[in-house]
Amino acid sequence: MKTFALAATLFMFAASAPSTQTGQSAAQAPDVTGEWTGIWSAYNPAQPAVPPKEQCKSLSAKVVKKSDGYEATFEGDCGRPYKYNITMEGRAAGKTVLFKGTADLGPKDGGVYDWIGRATDKEFVGFYTNAYYTGVFTLTRK
Repeated sequence: MKTFALAATLFMFAASAPSTQTGQSAAQAPDVTGEWTGIWSAYNPAQPAVPPKEQCKSLSAKVVKKSDGYEATFEGDCGRPYKYNITMEGRAAGKTVLFKGTADLGPKDGGVYDWIGRATDKEFVGFYTNAYYTGVFTLTRK
């Protein structure tokens, strides 16, 4: 259950669409590649006053630029080890890169997740959802 949420978070990072640079030059976009570390949490948007509940403290990601977007490898341990390679669509928006995507993490990890995220040169945050779960993740440079 926790692994699928993490995966979803990853998934937040997940996408298979190509990268675009709408209205921004690639030179303006921050370099979001490299090593990241942080946490992912369950969150219920219907109860915004209740803070997100941390699921697992172990979340690391390595982001690399691909010709058609980005690829992130998320891994850690949340009751069992996990590792997901996620293709992400990303586009420059000022001094940030906006991500979105969909990923199927399989029935063991909750199935199909949709996510959106935003990264600067120092912070990578996102929101994920699927048929059963919602949550957030927060990563900083390793």
